[in-house]
Amino acid sequence: MPTQSDKAATFRALHVKGDPLVLYNIWDPGSADVVAQAGAKALATGSAPVAMAQGYPDGEGIPLEQSLANVARVVERTDLPVSLDLEGGYSVDPEGINDNAKRALATGVVGFNFEDQVVGTEDLYEIPVQIERVAAMRAAIDDSGTNAFLNGRTDIFLKTPRDRHERNMLRHATERARAYMSAGADGFFVPGLVDPALIETLCASVTVPVNVIALPGCPPKSQLRDLGVARISHGPFPYRNAMATLSEAARRAFA
Repeated sequence: MPTQSDKAATFRALHVKGDPLVLYNIWDPGSADVVAQAGAKALATGSAPVAMAQGYPDGEGIPLEQSLANVARVVERTDLPVSLDLEGGYSVDPEGINDNAKRALATGVVGFNFEDQVVGTEDLYEIPVQIERVAAMRAAIDDSGTNAFLNGRTDIFLKTPRDRHERNMLRHATERARAYMSAGADGFFVPGLVDPALIETLCASVTVPVNVIALPGCPPKSQLRDLGVARISHGPFPYRNAMATLSEAARRAFA
């Protein structure tokens, strides 16, 4: 039986530039079973599907205790590495983030997504503030001895229409990537970025693995591999697809 540290090492090793780890995001133990049986090398929750499956809105709508209980059950069912979308850490201040990360690590997870948006707003934390927040989560990981993977996320591109994505934004994103790296982030997640040229430039500009989300219009896996991406997430789309299938089947049953 692999230890938490063993699984963290496995998860870390799966992030390879040009050979991306695919995370087909799950939301509960049942979906974890299905995705694992389909051939997943690792599992990762998505904040939106976890919340929506329990009747809560995204954006830390689901209580932290419920989210942690959910992921603990996932960890218990699999030997695969499991990463948790911890959103904004369920706290503004570094002390709260540190405490919440320790609680999450106690469930057995070996990775985190940690975002820089001010939850519930359209704003991002200023870089110096987010550096302190990232460092607090890194400290919790270091104290645990697990070497869990910390994926720093920026919502710059997610909050801006695609037709306004350009190189000045990419320079800002790269600045954030390097700042988060200096505070202990192991990867950089840019949900919303789909432009191949910008993705390639970002991958060449930072030394940590770059993570994109397979949004509609995103390049296919084969192209993302060539662009240098190391991790591809699927976010809320597996849940939405499953619910669309359920809805259609229910409508046919009731017809």
